[in-house]
Amino acid sequence: MPGIPHRIALVSMHTSPIAQPGTGDAGGMNVALRSLASELAHHGVDVDLLTRAAGPPSETQLEPGITLHEIAAGPRGPIRKEDLASVSDEFGEAVAALAARPSSRFDVIHAHYWLSGIATLPVALEYGLPFVQSFHTLAAMKNSLRAPAAARETDRRIQSEAYLASQATAIVAGSAAEATFLVDSVRAPANRVWVIPPGVDVDLFRPNRSEAQARVRADLAIGPGRPILVVVGRIQPLKDQELAIRALGAVQAHGDRAPVLVVVGEATPGDEGYVSDLRAFAEELGVDQDVRFAGALNRTELAQLFAAATLTLVTSHSETFGLVALESAASGTPVVAFRGSGMLESVSEGVSGVLVDSREPRAWGDAIARLLDDEQLLATLSASARDHALGYTWAASATALLGVYGSL
Repeated sequence: MPGIPHRIALVSMHTSPIAQPGTGDAGGMNVALRSLASELAHHGVDVDLLTRAAGPPSETQLEPGITLHEIAAGPRGPIRKEDLASVSDEFGEAVAALAARPSSRFDVIHAHYWLSGIATLPVALEYGLPFVQSFHTLAAMKNSLRAPAAARETDRRIQSEAYLASQATAIVAGSAAEATFLVDSVRAPANRVWVIPPGVDVDLFRPNRSEAQARVRADLAIGPGRPILVVVGRIQPLKDQELAIRALGAVQAHGDRAPVLVVVGEATPGDEGYVSDLRAFAEELGVDQDVRFAGALNRTELAQLFAAATLTLVTSHSETFGLVALESAASGTPVVAFRGSGMLESVSEGVSGVLVDSREPRAWGDAIARLLDDEQLLATLSASARDHALGYTWAASATALLGVYGSL
């Protein structure tokens, strides 16, 4: 097909696309890469997923049309994300060698996250290839909306993102909020910025409440009739699981049925102490018996939990879009989220959930209690949340992405 590339390199240097979300540095970006790769392959595009090898380098065919390349760069074993920039040149040289193979001549290089960009922009320039950059998170946005105790993102990252934004052939943003930040704060050329929201697997994430309820309640020792609140994501101050625990305390003080909060995910490397802090907060508030730390769940387990849950809380200080909110909505579970950044697009107010203007636990407790007390409103939101999610598919995201590639 004219204008459609034959071979695409999707680069994720710092985290493998097949890593389980909620572990290490894996999250929504990993889900997006794997889902988009599958859809692109269904369109007849050969997709090479490029990531740094933590062990021996390898090439693995994940499915027809998709090859995972685990590339040696730096010492074997995990490297802290803060130190990965030091091996970006070595990674880029290996990608250049791969691009030189007659069997794997790329038509487009699409870098995901800034580390992938600084490693592979030189490769695109060397071979005269279109270079597409997706940031997924922006240092400037994180700094402006960070948790009070969180460290600022480095000047090196800020400068690197600005340079990549000025050099990329195209920049793909996940939301209008990210696109606005790219243009206003990162000084990205507006005519090179495209907004393509993520999708959701509506076959995996779907209402299945009665079957899911029985399994989840048994696995997590949650009694019948108790509402289930879930908060999903890597455990770190940016995601602010502390607010979810404090909101749980506020709901109980409100005098409603006592819900149980399920915290899904593992600590981001370097944030292990935050998990201990969360347990201490729960004990301090007297809700430690009502909090379940479930660890990282695979996709099927997460879908079961969303289907069983009463509400999903998205307490992050900032989200580029908010894939968790979509997956919850597809499962028929309304979302309570902070009104800001990409959540204004992933949550449709009064359709898939409610947005809270404040980060005060009392305001969150009141919003949660209002939904738990109003069964009719909760049922209405549950039904309309699914309809909202059906408007976002990975097929649509991939088609839009092919349009970007074709324009280059």
